[in-house]
Amino acid sequence: MALTHLSALDLAAAIRRREVSAVEVVDAHIAVLQRITDRNALAADRFEAARDEARAADARIAADGGDDLPPLWGVPVTIKELIATRGMPHTGGFPHRRKFREEADAPVVARLRDAGAIVLGVGNTPGPVYWLETNNRIYGRTSNAYDPTRSAGGSSGGDGVIVGSGGAPIALGSDMGGSIRIPAFVNGIFGHLPSPGLVPITGHFPMPSGQIRRTLFIGPLTRRAADLAPVLRIITGPDGRDPNAVTMPVGDPNTVSLTGLRVLVSRESSTLPLRPVIARSVDDAAAMLDAAGATVEDVSLRGLRWGLAQFSAIAWSEFDLLASWTTLTAPTRPSKRTRPPLRVAAPAAVLQAIESAPAQFLRSRAAQRLVDAARRAADSLIETIGDGVLVYPPFPRIAPKHRTTLWQPWLATNTAVFNMFGLPATQVPLGLTDEGLPRGVQVVAAPGNDHVSIAVALELERAGGGWVDPQDVRRHD
Repeated sequence: MALTHLSALDLAAAIRRREVSAVEVVDAHIAVLQRITDRNALAADRFEAARDEARAADARIAADGGDDLPPLWGVPVTIKELIATRGMPHTGGFPHRRKFREEADAPVVARLRDAGAIVLGVGNTPGPVYWLETNNRIYGRTSNAYDPTRSAGGSSGGDGVIVGSGGAPIALGSDMGGSIRIPAFVNGIFGHLPSPGLVPITGHFPMPSGQIRRTLFIGPLTRRAADLAPVLRIITGPDGRDPNAVTMPVGDPNTVSLTGLRVLVSRESSTLPLRPVIARSVDDAAAMLDAAGATVEDVSLRGLRWGLAQFSAIAWSEFDLLASWTTLTAPTRPSKRTRPPLRVAAPAAVLQAIESAPAQFLRSRAAQRLVDAARRAADSLIETIGDGVLVYPPFPRIAPKHRTTLWQPWLATNTAVFNMFGLPATQVPLGLTDEGLPRGVQVVAAPGNDHVSIAVALELERAGGGWVDPQDVRRHD
């Protein structure tokens, strides 16, 4: 199997056994990234520094035999540009931060480096409006790994394309409404939304304020399901700065038995009607799990259709919008020249709407009722899922064409609802459509049961084939 098809764990094992060098592994992935420059997935690279680090990794193995090395020794990774990476741009797509370079790693990046990973670069992201299309005024538009006329998803679109094209076995993204899972879906890879508090979000820019901060998560995108739990274990745990991060063990997916596992299947709760290919993907996943011995049960869950309205109510009633926009647009460090925050970087119409909205509207009884309903719905859904999982469509249609998702927030309801409810969710690829575009499903578990949804992802990968290299598809066209 090609180096650019292996899991991160298999690559690390091969490097430790000296079956392949870290330099060879890094070079193989850089070659892919250089081949897909037309997709505009990388915001910035550090290829020469990565090669130097790979040579140092090989030298250590040659010196001491490779015993007791960290789990990702010599494995290449990429990081979403919104997550602080030492020496790299950290603009968030805001033009006034174009020249800014980060001085320190976010805790999650530092933990990956400590585990032996080698950072190849940072992936493109939307900005300053974070939406389903990865496009900004600094780096431009990113295109889908399988079809350049289609969206890469957002906001972890660059890293979704990188992993989906074979340019890295793992990447770190962030998710506030589907920003890991939607790019994972449209680029045919795995993505995981962690349980609340599992992974610290320190070092993310922009950083929301207020309670809406609890809906922002950092998590992995991978080409193989086997890497999800190990990467989660590496990046989890309090960092002393994120007030919401807690100590929470990540269970072992291999201890989860699918025999008798309760699997709930829902097709009727999407805000928009599902395209037939999406509904078939849910049906196919249910059939695979039934064949593996799971107990599959159809449920309605029509209440999830209110997900986006409830999410918006929380955002508007509990999010200090004015303070957040100031934080969003101001540099993270004082400039040598004193100047006011560049709030014009945000869309003027949005800022004007926020500033003119009366406080009583933001805290209206109607909004509070939706917030209360969301909390009740979350409790009910957690009780319904129990120790099982929910198989759920990630998006109402296949990878959309460029520009066709603008001003349609309801498209993200199928993912955003689980940010709001605080449920871990794993995006799982299920091969390709007849058009050669990725299919897939979300697998949702109760908080703290990340390993259960990942165990189901492992089975669906085994039964359904998982990620398909776009280059292999083009060879057969």
